[in-house]
Amino acid sequence: MSSNFSIYLDRVLEGLPFTVWAAVGGIALTVVLSFAAGIAMLSPSLPVRFVTRLYVEGFRGSSEVVQLFFFAVAIPIFFGVSLGATAKGLLVIGIIVLGLNHGAYGAEIVRGAIRSVPQAQVEAAIAVNLSPAQRMWRVILPQAVVEMLPSFNNLFIQLVKATALLSFIAVPEVFKKADELRAVPAFSRELGLIYGIQLVVYLLIAVAITLIMRVLEWLAARRVGRRPKRASIRLSARVGV
Repeated sequence: MSSNFSIYLDRVLEGLPFTVWAAVGGIALTVVLSFAAGIAMLSPSLPVRFVTRLYVEGFRGSSEVVQLFFFAVAIPIFFGVSLGATAKGLLVIGIIVLGLNHGAYGAEIVRGAIRSVPQAQVEAAIAVNLSPAQRMWRVILPQAVVEMLPSFNNLFIQLVKATALLSFIAVPEVFKKADELRAVPAFSRELGLIYGIQLVVYLLIAVAITLIMRVLEWLAARRVGRRPKRASIRLSARVGV
């Protein structure tokens, strides 16, 4: 083990709070936007569907790095409004971009899961005079959530890995802090160890998310009367499985 291991670990951990906040904030915004846009895409209103589709395709089809620079550099120039004067301000920009980008992907997950609910159950809800909102809240969403959780698990892990992109706008997260060590000649021969530590940190965060999502899958399945899958809990140690 290198004698500089503690130096590398301390540097990586300095960026951990920013990475965790970016992941938590990005996931929270992703969930809100995913449900809002996913349900809006099923609206009977054509203008609502058009605006929502514009958002989904616009953020899903363009570069996340360019989106980061657009919010951090272009918007302050165009509108004179800047959030990026401090590290926390840049972090807020990063959370907004992560949420907007991954929310576009999540909207399709929500839309597909809602569509997968058997039509017979929707018709049964209509037959007992449930309003559209009651049908969505009491019948459709509880079943759709069970279907969408595994896909959201993968999406959230992708989001965690995307937090490294915030280094492009100088957010001092894990990758940015460790990458600064490249400029130190004494550490240049141990870059493998430095990047190895980063890989482990991202892996541990991904495993934590997977464990939480497996528990949510289990609880959601029980709520709709399905038998919880014990195997899913055992698989929780595997990231993205």
